[in-house]
This record gives sequence, C-alpha cells and structure tokens, in this order.
Amino acid sequence: MQSSGVITITTDFGHKGPFAGVMKGVILTRFPAARIVDLAHDIPAHWPPEAGFWLSRSYRYFPAGTVHIAIVDPGVGTDREIIVAECGGHCFLAPDNGLLAPVLSEPDVAVYRLDPKRLSRLCLPTPSLTFQGRDVFAPVAAEIAAGRLGASDVGQPFRDWAPSWLDDPIADRGRVSGVVVTIDTFGNLISNIEGELIAAMHHPVVSLAGHRIEMKATYGRAVPGSYLGLVNSFGVLEIARAEGSAAEGLGVDRGAPVVVNDSAAPK
Repeated sequence: MQSSGVITITTDFGHKGPFAGVMKGVILTRFPAARIVDLAHDIPAHWPPEAGFWLSRSYRYFPAGTVHIAIVDPGVGTDREIIVAECGGHCFLAPDNGLLAPVLSEPDVAVYRLDPKRLSRLCLPTPSLTFQGRDVFAPVAAEIAAGRLGASDVGQPFRDWAPSWLDDPIADRGRVSGVVVTIDTFGNLISNIEGELIAAMHHPVVSLAGHRIEMKATYGRAVPGSYLGLVNSFGVLEIARAEGSAAEGLGVDRGAPVVVNDSAAPK
C-alpha cells in the first residue's frame, strides 16, 4: 500500500476527556506530517457493530493509502487479538471483536494478527491494560502512515477473525429482514438492509415496532410527524419521522428487527 499520510480515528471515547486528543498527540510525535480525521467518537460504548458499519461505508471516501483506526473495545487488556487488514488500498487497525467483519467480508482482503515481538524496533511503551489506543494503535498507525511499516510487518497472516455481532439481512420471496444498527442525531433509525435488496420491489412497505411504514424518496415527501422509509445517502434503509425523531416516536433502539415486504407481490 502506498500511504497517503491520512489517518482516520473511530472510537466510543466521546468528547469528554483527553483520550482521542492524546492518541493524536502520539501519532503526530511519530509522524508530524500526518493528516488526522475524526470519523466518529460518539459510537455507543461497547457496541462494535456500529463502528464497523460506519467504517465499512465511509472508508471509500478517503484517498487510497489511508490508515483507519477503529477502537470500540470492551475486551481491552484481555487476550483478544489486534488485527491489521489491507483492503481496497486502505489499511485498518482494530481489536478482533467483530468490528471489522463488514470490511473483512470484502474480496481481496489481507489480514494480519499483531505480534508485539515484531514491533520491538518501534520502542513502544509497556501498553496500558486500559488504553491500548494510545500505546499500540496510535504508534503502529503512525508508522504505517509514514511508510516505515507495512501491514505484513506486524505479524502472521490471520484467518480466524471474530464474526460480526449482527446477522446479515435475509432476503426471500419479496421479503427482506434486518436490524437497526444505529440511530443518528436526528433520531433516524438506520438499518443494515442494503437498498439494492429492496430495489426490485414494486411497493415496499417497512414493518417496525408494530407499524407499517411507506417508502418515500426523501424526508420532505412525508407529512410532518409521519414516519417514512427511505434509502439514505449511504445506500441502506433508514426509517425516519418527518420533522421529528423516529427513535423516540417508535420507542425502538439498536438491534430492533426491521422487515420490508413487497405488498404488491403475489401472496
């Protein structure tokens, strides 16, 4: 991979405290020319699927050669692995807890298990058991982004990575079922159902929390206060409430089941 010098960071650290800032300080100390982008720090605590969902749908908007750090790590300090992957000309660093599963499902992926013995020349500090983002992820990402370290230098090839916490959507005879993965700042419920799975339906209707919800092209096509389904800018099914919060109105959260039926399909 030819590095672009860009590093993105995705965490559940939030914006209270210095944690994300300290990681950036470590990166810049090792690689002052790094260009660091905060992809998201408001991932719900201990919920790797959302980090992987957004990362897998966002990385293509960055230049080839970008290094992506993703840390939502309820197993930090345990014997869980840290993995480094190359996919589509990008490099990814994350704990092996299912976070990277959407990226690792893509073709032509090379995955390596980080071996601390391979990193002795980097003079890393003894890692904190609770802040490996600072002591491992940040310096390794900086060295890769600076072009001084390759993904294959960090350890042996790895195939036995953890699967996603969420099942893939199921499509069968005019019906697609999935789940709500994330809720955005507007209260929109964003599912893992790809728009292409419902594109051939003549009259798709969303079923969620006991409601039947019609599909619209965009928010402004719905009456204020009403619910609608749409395929959003990231190509997945979203359930919204015009000028309101679908999450609050429907009383559902991440993991809620979503079903789309083609009401025009033969019974």
